[in-house]
Amino acid sequence: MTSIALILLALLCLLDRHLRRACLAFIVFALMMSFTWWQLSAPWLAAVEALLGALLTGAALLHALGRAGDVPRLPPRDAAPRRGGEAVVRWLAALAWFVLAGLALVGLLHSGRLSFVGDTELALVAVGLLVVALGLWAFSHHRHLLRRLLAFNVLGSGVFLLLVGLAGTGPEVQGLILVGLAVALVGSVLGVMLVRRLHALEGSVTLEPEGGP
Repeated sequence: MTSIALILLALLCLLDRHLRRACLAFIVFALMMSFTWWQLSAPWLAAVEALLGALLTGAALLHALGRAGDVPRLPPRDAAPRRGGEAVVRWLAALAWFVLAGLALVGLLHSGRLSFVGDTELALVAVGLLVVALGLWAFSHHRHLLRRLLAFNVLGSGVFLLLVGLAGTGPEVQGLILVGLAVALVGSVLGVMLVRRLHALEGSVTLEPEGGP
């Protein structure tokens, strides 16, 4: 049930063009990640995920939509035109990555190197693979920089799920995830500042010229 909730929340976050709803979906997604760590008997990791992922990163993303001083509000919806046929290519690229990573995992299982992996770990790996694929697609497909920040964070969460599914929740793994959460928070705050500054100076929320390819 948790796995299905994570996938659905990732889809809501990455596909909703209403930016505030997408940010709120990410916050709920991060809270569900925290619940997942709690279920895996990693309470400290669950607490840090709730603090850094849901509270601070979520607040930073929502801050991008507000008005502060001379910085105008960002438009509430992503109105950047879609890329037409390129969307199909990006879906296929994400699907190809998912299939290749899945084949690599099957090869590892048959080699006996992951003989300790049980049903719970396999479920985490499968969800992680799908979440990473969705994050990769969204990051390459969306032009809106805030939506790319959301994809960046969802992608990182998928990597954490893969890591735990393959290596467990030992102290070393939890340490790596804690560092990853801190880096994601710093990157998100910096990204929000850049998005707001770009919008204030040029009235744009993408790195591409208006009307450009």
